Amino acid sequence: MKDDHTPTWPYLGRTDTTDGVTIVVLHGELDLLAARALAATLDDLTGTRRPDLVLDLRAVTFIDCSGLSLLCRARHRVRYASGRLRLTGLTPGDAVSRLLELTGLADAFDLLDTAAPGR
Repeated sequence: MKDDHTPTWPYLGRTDTTDGVTIVVLHGELDLLAARALAATLDDLTGTRRPDLVLDLRAVTFIDCSGLSLLCRARHRVRYASGRLRLTGLTPGDAVSRLLELTGLADAFDLLDTAAPGR
């Protein structure tokens, strides 16, 4: 157990901001528990004026409707704030790609090449 009482979320790898672009690395299972744990963090990141956010999903192993709802909420908040949200780390056939295709939302998100998450 950590002595400093800093919460650690098993779903949030790290958050880096470079040249105004915030890259959020997510991993593990994006399910109801993850969505609840990550909602406030993503709301903070998308609640600024013109947020420029990249969600790196290469280490996401599972996503359900709660995780998809989390992504859609972030997309909506960014658009409302005249910002930009991009997803990276997706490969054909992975959990996130399959769900986006099955739900017809693949074209609703801007997708970045995995090799260049910050562009």
